[in-house]
Amino acid sequence: MVRAVTARDPERRVRLLYELPDPDAQFADRDTRYTNIGYWATDDTTVDEACEAVAVLLADEVGLDTGQDVLDVGCGYGDQDFLWLRDRRPRTITAIDVAPHQVEPAQRRAAAEGVDDRLDFRVGTATELPYPDASFDRVVTLDAAMHFYTRARFFQEAYRVLRPGGVLGTVDTIPVDGAIPRQEFRTPRFSLYRFAIPDHNWYDRDEYATQLAATGFVDERVTSIRERSWEPWYRHWSRVAAEPDARRDLPAAAADTLVRDWRDQARIRHEVGLLDYVCAVAVKPAGF
Repeated sequence: MVRAVTARDPERRVRLLYELPDPDAQFADRDTRYTNIGYWATDDTTVDEACEAVAVLLADEVGLDTGQDVLDVGCGYGDQDFLWLRDRRPRTITAIDVAPHQVEPAQRRAAAEGVDDRLDFRVGTATELPYPDASFDRVVTLDAAMHFYTRARFFQEAYRVLRPGGVLGTVDTIPVDGAIPRQEFRTPRFSLYRFAIPDHNWYDRDEYATQLAATGFVDERVTSIRERSWEPWYRHWSRVAAEPDARRDLPAAAADTLVRDWRDQARIRHEVGLLDYVCAVAVKPAGF
C-alpha cells in the first residue's frame, strides 16, 4: 500500500493499487471478475448481476452492435468484453489496460474460448492509444476513466481513433460537486479516491460535458445513475458487513477485512454521498 500511494507515476500508482487484492479472495463468492460499482435493479440484485447490468447499460447507450470495431479502455479482467462479443456480436473488440495481472488472464480466457481472433487483450495506456486514426466505431470505458492521466487527454485520444460518426461512452465515478476535497475520503474503502485520481479529473457532471465538447465531440450527455449504483451498492455491502450469514461464502481473511473496513458505517455513508456515478456518451462529428 505504501509503495502504491507514494508512487509518483500516476499509471504505476493505479496499477499497484489494483494489484493489492488477491483475486482468489476478492472474487471468492463471485462468478465474474467485474470491479465496477454496478447498476442495481433491486436490493435483491447480486453483485454479479449488478456489475453485468452496468456493462449492458453502457453497450445500450453507445449502440454497440453487429459489425463494429470496438475499443475498450481500462478493461480490467475483461468480463464485459466477453459479454459484448457474445450478445452484441461486433466484428472485433480490442481491449487494453495498464495492469498486466488483469490482462494476462483475460488473454488466456480468450484463447481457451477460441475468440482471440476477435477479442484482443493488450497492456496499454489510455492516453497514448497505440492505434491509427479512425480505427474504431466505438470507444468505451467502464469505471476506469477517473484514473486516466488525464481524462481530458484520453478524450483527445478517443476522438482521434474514432471514425467519423463514432461514439465514445464512459461509465465513471466523479464527485457530485467538484469543490469537494478528495481529502474527505478517509475510510479504507474509499482511499482509492484520495490517492488514485489525478486532480485534473476531479470535476462534476457539468464540467464533464464541457470537456467532451471542448475535445470536439457533439451530442454529449452526462447522466447520473447514482440512485441505481452508489445507493444500492452501499445498502448491499453495509448489510454484508453487518450480517455474518451474508459473509458465509467469503474466505475468513476476506470476511475479516470487510468487517474491519466497514466499522465506521456512518463515515462511509457520508463518503458515498459525495460521489456521483455517470454514464456519458458523445459523438465524433461526421466529416472529421
